[in-house]
Amino acid sequence: MLERRLTAILAADVVGYSRLMGANEVGTLRSLEGHQRELIEPEVAASRGRIVKLTGDGILAEFPSVVGAVECASAIQRGMRIRNRDIPDDRRIQLRIGINLGDVIVRDDDLFGDGVNIAARLEGVARPGGIAVSQSVRDHVGNKLDLLFRDKGDQLLKNIAEPVRVYDVVLEPGAPDPMSAEGPMMMSDKPSIAILPFTNMSGDPEQEYFSDGIAEDIITDLSKISNLFVVGRNTSFTYKGMFLQLPKVASELGVKFLLEGSVRKAGQKVRVTAQLIDGPSGGHLWADRYDRELTDIFVIQDEITKAIVDQLKVRLFPEEMEALGQAPTRNVEAYTYYLRGRQYFHNCTRWFLGLARQMFCQAIDLDPGYARAYAWLSLTQVRLASWFGVPSSMDEIVATACKAMELAPDLAEAHAALGEALNVVGRRPEAEAAFERALEIDPNNFEANLFYGRHWMSIGEYDRSLRYFMRATEVQPDDFQAPFLLEGSLRALGRADEGVPYVRMGVKRAEEALQKYPESSRPAQLGATALAAIGEVDQARRWIERALAIDPDDPHIKYNAACVYAQLGEVDKAFDFLEQWATHSGVENRDWMLHDPDLDALRENPRHQHIIDIIEARIGSRAPATASASPQPS
Repeated sequence: MLERRLTAILAADVVGYSRLMGANEVGTLRSLEGHQRELIEPEVAASRGRIVKLTGDGILAEFPSVVGAVECASAIQRGMRIRNRDIPDDRRIQLRIGINLGDVIVRDDDLFGDGVNIAARLEGVARPGGIAVSQSVRDHVGNKLDLLFRDKGDQLLKNIAEPVRVYDVVLEPGAPDPMSAEGPMMMSDKPSIAILPFTNMSGDPEQEYFSDGIAEDIITDLSKISNLFVVGRNTSFTYKGMFLQLPKVASELGVKFLLEGSVRKAGQKVRVTAQLIDGPSGGHLWADRYDRELTDIFVIQDEITKAIVDQLKVRLFPEEMEALGQAPTRNVEAYTYYLRGRQYFHNCTRWFLGLARQMFCQAIDLDPGYARAYAWLSLTQVRLASWFGVPSSMDEIVATACKAMELAPDLAEAHAALGEALNVVGRRPEAEAAFERALEIDPNNFEANLFYGRHWMSIGEYDRSLRYFMRATEVQPDDFQAPFLLEGSLRALGRADEGVPYVRMGVKRAEEALQKYPESSRPAQLGATALAAIGEVDQARRWIERALAIDPDDPHIKYNAACVYAQLGEVDKAFDFLEQWATHSGVENRDWMLHDPDLDALRENPRHQHIIDIIEARIGSRAPATASASPQPS
C-alpha cells in the first residue's frame, strides 16, 4: 500500500568514497561502520528520526521535525570534525549532507518522490563537511537554532525541473566566514588540483616508470606552493589505468581542477601533452604539446608547472618562485637511471636488487650531487647485505645515506635510508630517530612507514608496528607487502580474524603485480605465506611453487617456502628450506626470524637452534632483535 506524507528528508554521502575504498577498502569500511554506529545512528535517534536505508557510501533518513533534521545534521558534522582530528587528510571520512522538506511516497518503509530526489541533489552541492538545505527548510527553521544560513541563490539541480533556492548551514556562527575575504583561507578554499597519472604512449610498458616520474615531479613542484592545494601522489594515482569521467573524479577528490597528460619517449626524443581541466564541467582550460629533445624534460616539467600557476592565478611568495623549477638533477640520463633503479628495487629479489644498485651507481656517476640516488643506493646496499649476505662495508652504507642527507637535508627518503642502515649495525635509538625525522618531513612517505613498521615488528613490538603498516597500506594502493605485514602483526597479537581482510587485499594487489611483472617472484612468495596463514592451502602451495619456478636460486624464496610449510604443519620440509636459506642469509634476517609469527610452529624443535647457529657462524654472533625487519614473509 502506498502512503503520501510531508516529511523532512536528510541525504548524506561520503566524499571521495571510491578513492578511499581504492586505497584501503578494509579500513574505510571499518571506519565508516564506526561512525555510523557511534555517531550517526545515535544522533538520528536523539532527534526522533528514522534511518530509511544505508548504502555503501550513503545514508537516507527522515524526521517528523525539520528543526530536528537540521539539528541532527549539525551534530553529525561537528562530531565528524572531532573524530577526524588525528586522521591524515587523505584518509578522513567527510560527509556531505542535504536536507529538504517535501512530499514523499512511502512503500515498504522506503521513500520515493521529488522530496527525496531534491534532498539527494542538495547533498551533491553541499561542501565537504557541510550541509545544504532548501528554501522550505530554511523557512521552517527560522531562528530556532543557533545557526546561520548562507544564501547560495537559485540553483539548477540535476534531473530537477525547477530551480531550487539553496542555503549553506554555517555551523559555527561566531567563527570567521571562510568565504569572506577577511576570513582565514581554508585548505578547501584554495585553488585545488589533482595531477592524474600521465599515460605512457611509448608502446613499451617498460617505459611506464618514466611517465609516472614526470607526473610525480609535477606534483612535488606544485606542492611547494602554499596558496595551492595539491592532492598527493598516493591519492591521485589510485586512478591509474582507469577510464575516467573527469567531473566525477574531481568531485571524488574534492578539487576544482585536474591535470591529465601523456608521454611518448622514443630514443632521444620525447613528446609530452598536458591538459588543464575544469573539474565540475570537464572543459579544457589550457592544453599544450611539447616535442623536444629528451634532455629538455625538466624544462617541460617547469613550463607545465608555471602554466598551471598562471592559469589558476596563484600568488607565489619569493621563496616559492625560487623553489619552482629546481629539479633534483639536471642530468636526464641520471634521472632515467634513478627511475629505473627505483622500479627494480621494489621487486626486492636478489637479482632485481643487483640491477637497482647498478642503476643508482650510474645515476651518481652522471650526477655526483643527486641526493635521491644516494638514498636509494644506500637502501639497496642494506637489502643486499642484510637479506642476502652480500659482502659490504656497513660504514660505507651509512656514509652513503649521510651523503644523501648532506645534499638534501629535507629529503624524507634520505632519513629513512639512514634509519635502515643504522638498524642493521645495531644502533637502534639512532635509527628510530632517523625514521621519526623522515615521517616528520613527510608523514605519507611509503618507505619510511613500511621500514619503521618492520623495525618494530622485527623486535616483537607488534602493536607499535600497526599504525605504520596501516599507513603504508593506504599511501601505496598497489603495494602488496604492507597488507601482508599488517596481517602478520595482527596475528601475532592474537587478532587473526582482523587480519584476514588484509590478506584478501594483499592477494588482490599481488595478483595485479604478477600480471604486470610475471618475471618477478616476490608477489607470489609473499602471497603464499599469507594465504597459508588463513588456511588457503591449495592456493598457497600453487603460489610458492610458482615463486620457486620463477627464481629457484633466490634464498628468500627458500625462507618464504619454510614459512608456508611451517604453517601447513610440514615441519621437516620447512626446516629443509630454512637450512638452504641460512647459508646465504644476513644478520637482518636472523633477527627477523626470531619474531616471525609464520615460524611459531618450529620454535620448540631442536632444529630451530641449529638454523640460528648456521647464521651466526656465517655473520658472527650479535645480540638478537637489534636489526630492522626483513619483509614478512621474507
